[in-house]
Amino acid sequence: MRISYKKLWILLIEKDISPATLRKDLNIATGTMTKMRKNEEVALSVLLRICDYLDCNIGDICDAVRQEEY
Repeated sequence: MRISYKKLWILLIEKDISPATLRKDLNIATGTMTKMRKNEEVALSVLLRICDYLDCNIGDICDAVRQEEY
């Protein structure tokens, strides 16, 4: 399984919030934002802060995606 933050980026567009604004308002490290852009794991506490800021549930900003093994 891997994580996907595609829902987060779509939600930000719908709410007219830039990723830079999100980062600044929540004091998220640039490295953490880079990890999210690359669909890498970040701390649950960061995801919960984002949910609080966007007034949504964690399932509204990320998905667990099954990886095909070759």
